[in-house]
Amino acid sequence: MDLPCVQWQDHVAQKWTRLDPELQERFTSLVEVDDVFKCASTLTTQDDLDFLESICDGGSAQKDTERAAKCREKGNLSFKSRDYTAAALHYSQGVCSAPLRSEQLPLCYANRSAALYHLQLHQECLKDIDRAVKNGYPSHLLHKLEERRTQCLTHVSGGQKEKDDRHGSASKNHKGPGSEICPQAAVGFSPEKGRHLVAEQGIAAGEVILTDRPYSCVLIPGMEEVQGGRGGLETEGGGFGTEHRRCHRCLSETLCPLPCDGCSYSRYCSTGCQRMLGGTSPLGMSTGSRSDGDGCDVTARTEATLKAGLKNIQTAREPIRGKHTKSEPDSRSSESSDTNQPDPAASHYGDSYPSVFHLLHHLNRHSPALRFLNAVTIATLVRRLSETGPPPASWTLGGPPAAPEEDGGNADWSKELWLMGSAVLRHMLQLRCNAQAIVSLQDAGATNSLVQSRREIRIATAIFPTLSLLNHSCCPNTSLAFSTGAAVDPSGSDLSADVSESVSEPRVTVTVRAAKVIDAGQEILHCYGPHSSRMVTRKRQHLLQEQYYFLCQCEACSRTQEEGGTEGRQQPSGGGGARLEAGLLCFKCKGSLKRSVSLVLQEIRVDLEKAVELMERERPDEAVRLLNRTQCEAARVLAETHPLQGELADALARAYATVASHLERSAVAIGSQYGDDSIELGQQLFKLAQLHFNGGARGPALSLIPEVRRLLRLHSGPRCPELQELQDMEDCLRG
Repeated sequence: MDLPCVQWQDHVAQKWTRLDPELQERFTSLVEVDDVFKCASTLTTQDDLDFLESICDGGSAQKDTERAAKCREKGNLSFKSRDYTAAALHYSQGVCSAPLRSEQLPLCYANRSAALYHLQLHQECLKDIDRAVKNGYPSHLLHKLEERRTQCLTHVSGGQKEKDDRHGSASKNHKGPGSEICPQAAVGFSPEKGRHLVAEQGIAAGEVILTDRPYSCVLIPGMEEVQGGRGGLETEGGGFGTEHRRCHRCLSETLCPLPCDGCSYSRYCSTGCQRMLGGTSPLGMSTGSRSDGDGCDVTARTEATLKAGLKNIQTAREPIRGKHTKSEPDSRSSESSDTNQPDPAASHYGDSYPSVFHLLHHLNRHSPALRFLNAVTIATLVRRLSETGPPPASWTLGGPPAAPEEDGGNADWSKELWLMGSAVLRHMLQLRCNAQAIVSLQDAGATNSLVQSRREIRIATAIFPTLSLLNHSCCPNTSLAFSTGAAVDPSGSDLSADVSESVSEPRVTVTVRAAKVIDAGQEILHCYGPHSSRMVTRKRQHLLQEQYYFLCQCEACSRTQEEGGTEGRQQPSGGGGARLEAGLLCFKCKGSLKRSVSLVLQEIRVDLEKAVELMERERPDEAVRLLNRTQCEAARVLAETHPLQGELADALARAYATVASHLERSAVAIGSQYGDDSIELGQQLFKLAQLHFNGGARGPALSLIPEVRRLLRLHSGPRCPELQELQDMEDCLRG
């Protein structure tokens, strides 16, 4: 769960410690979200608001002509060094920073069009030329743009019409996907498991079980790698993170975003996304300060509340009638006969707001300090909103006031703002157990390498109403695939983001597929993060208990307990291998390794990171020497199937670039760790197929491609981009 910035956490922590002990006890005893918000709002002061605004001032996202000029200068330097991608990103920063009628705006558009031309993005180049002219590009320089326009038209005149016709015919029959569960699955409920998904009929491996779109999502700044746990932010490309490279609405990658009219932070891939989210908030508050200070989760919850609207929030708060509840398999066997007033948490409402509102918030499970942090944060934001003036007429609610009683509440706060604040706090508390990271594969290492490595990064935090039905397993029977920037239907057909710039439907989708055969009656499960192939049982159970408040007793955890605490997957004997538990254990006797061996493993990890850095600096010879030496050291303490052996072999394969034996060794280690049907093995074999193809090894490449195709289709579906590359390789080899 993403928390507000450290300065704000420290400020609220000090506020908590200064509270009178009786007041602390009173706050801790509150069991309703409304009461928690009411109490926090009475404790929030002008000092809190002033401190929050001082933090936001440090990350101001106001338009600034001078900053736009500096971005354009940086772009010019990158352009001169022929780094056209970095140049386009710098120019985009200038476009987003430049005020609407400043001279820098058309100059940045024009310069970006030049970078896009060199990147062979001719359609995008033409659009930027038009934008530069529209925004007042100097007349004495127009001839440069016209020359560039003529060159672009020469390139696009041939194949573009055919492309447009193909997209046009596809878009006529396309209907954007909503949240949908396949007929073979149904929603169930039990007191022990809550809402969950069960297979009513057998489901084949690779079959789509459900598709879902986020009710709300917010992009994560920077670049955070997924490594089983939470890694630090790592920004690449001269300081360009996810927020610079992706649309802030549909999350699609773009080198030429359109700016937000109100701030320099938000950017969009198309006019459709720009119209949906650009400008100011529904309450009229300028978007001139970035969300970094309050954290992505606060932003996500605020967006969910604003999207729902106060009338939907008010409706969701009312008692749930039986007619709104879908019948569920397990509810028939319940001992309770009261079907007119079902528990809202036991019902599923599709992709509507009630499905989000009634997610469990576990208020009593959060520590008092964390509850106080969340409540004061939201109360301070609501106080700030109350100072911007009255809400728009569309937000006015009729009927009796929903605000807290006057014996402690702030009478100046409208019932609309109080209702919104309480809902935002509710969603903030829900995030700890219900937020879903949207991940994407990112190319890593040198772009000109014959073998390209990829890593998984978190690009956004979202709430998926239907995906949230799935319970956790450390050995799940499903696989998740996210799509961004395009409308995708469950059958696998997709439409590019440039089909129509006026598309208003969300274009972020998660598709859940069966990773193995699921028999009728089996629960459909996915992994919340801790996976049996990446983490030992005790650590998995600890992390799940800490974040999700349950002791995992899934098949993998139960199997380990039955076997006396050892892990289910045994490593082959020989090699003096070690395995990771609370510490490092000997493979043969299961005893703790000496500290000297632990230090050796740390040194191996450091050498591996140095070798990767050498490859990125185009010094593969030095990387090969270092990796060969490190492999000899690793052989003394690690089994052949240890994950670190696989990483070393993978790095050495990339350094050699033409020696397939190292990648084959790595694939053996990965298959042993993750399984023969895992996506990790599929990605590794894909690299091996690339290596065989680039090295001209026709036979090995053709024999490997079918297995790679099977694994990628199983986990990522028929429209996986790598499948097209495999097909191209096969066509070339057979042609």
